[in-house]
Amino acid sequence: MHELLAVATITILAVISPGPDFAMITRNGYSFGRKTGLISALGIAAGVQVHVVYTVLGVAILITQSPTLFWMMKVVGAAYLMYLGYQSFSNRAALDTDGDAGSVPSAWQAFGMGFLTNALNPKTMLFVVATFTQLVQLDASFWLNFAYGFWMSFAHWVWFSIVALVFSNKRLRAGMLARQRLLDKVIGVALLGLGASLLFANSVPRGGLLDRCRGEKTV
Repeated sequence: MHELLAVATITILAVISPGPDFAMITRNGYSFGRKTGLISALGIAAGVQVHVVYTVLGVAILITQSPTLFWMMKVVGAAYLMYLGYQSFSNRAALDTDGDAGSVPSAWQAFGMGFLTNALNPKTMLFVVATFTQLVQLDASFWLNFAYGFWMSFAHWVWFSIVALVFSNKRLRAGMLARQRLLDKVIGVALLGLGASLLFANSVPRGGLLDRCRGEKTV
């Protein structure tokens, strides 16, 4: 129970802290409306599972022991976020409150934006790996580990669905779209800054599951 409460608490705190996912959902919600924002939120939840799967299956140990592989993941994730930031900053297309049918992303595109923003985000990787290595017991069952992972995805889906609903509200959306150029540039700068900051993210903390795994090997 202590382990469950710890995972739940850390997940909630990590999810509500501002980051690339929040910036992307905010833009999609006010630019394209509720449907696009909600689908993007579902994509974020699916992206979390990428990190959960390789962590549970032990690939996280390889990543933490291979600086080159970890650096490559950071570069790819940072580049994608900076690409989204550049698109937002340089956007000149005006949108009205009804949306432009020709510019609104398809369902798959909206899902893909959410999925890639999270799956390529090393900060999410650090969160998932750190949570499992520091809190989850080495002898925890395979299914219990995945249950924790599904909780992480569920928490992401709920929070970012709320964010999408808030920023796609008709009145709030109309006010934001009236200042679209400014907001696009602010969000663009935020994404560019977040992408750049990922290149300087701290390495995965040691201890917990990783140290216990190494300890078992030396026995």
